[in-house]
Amino acid sequence: MATIFRDWSYKYQWLYDGISRLAALTVGGETRFRQLALQGLIINQNTQILDLCCGSGQATNFLVQHSQNVIGLDASPRSINRAKKNVPSARYVEAFAEDMPFSNNQFDLVHTSAALHEMNPEQLRQILQEVYRILQPGGIFTFVDFHSPTNPLFWPGIAIFFWLFETETCWNFINTNILELLKEIGFNLVDNESPKTVLYAGGSLQVVQVKK
Repeated sequence: MATIFRDWSYKYQWLYDGISRLAALTVGGETRFRQLALQGLIINQNTQILDLCCGSGQATNFLVQHSQNVIGLDASPRSINRAKKNVPSARYVEAFAEDMPFSNNQFDLVHTSAALHEMNPEQLRQILQEVYRILQPGGIFTFVDFHSPTNPLFWPGIAIFFWLFETETCWNFINTNILELLKEIGFNLVDNESPKTVLYAGGSLQVVQVKK
């Protein structure tokens, strides 16, 4: 169960941004953190990109530097309004990730950053199924999120962070075999092999890139 700091972090933009920047120091700063999920991908100005659960547009701000066709989706009106102010060059849609108002095979790339851990198991499956539906054949789904640390030195910090700012869904997520779930839905690794995870920050962060 999270503390009042979780509610404050969503209510006050300065606090949310400060927490994000502090957490990003574990991988070399926010700029590097926001680009982890984009490493190795070929993106041009015509690439159709969805920033899923875009929040206030922190990652959207980096995506619009690569493409002029970026849409941010979030269920929070407050977040959408903030994103519009922070990154006005993107388009925005207010909707739930489990039921996205997009056509089949619409996007070349779907990206999400530190959002999947907010979902309960049924929501998570529904969202991944929706991502698969809206991606073009050969399209890429890439995300960065929490992972169970492989370095025991990172466990105290991650546990305190979860206690202050997260809920039980986060603990559930790091105990979920996300790669098996992705394979069940139909995703493959970008090079047609089995999906795999690239770990950072003592294993406490994972980056996954899969394709339809």
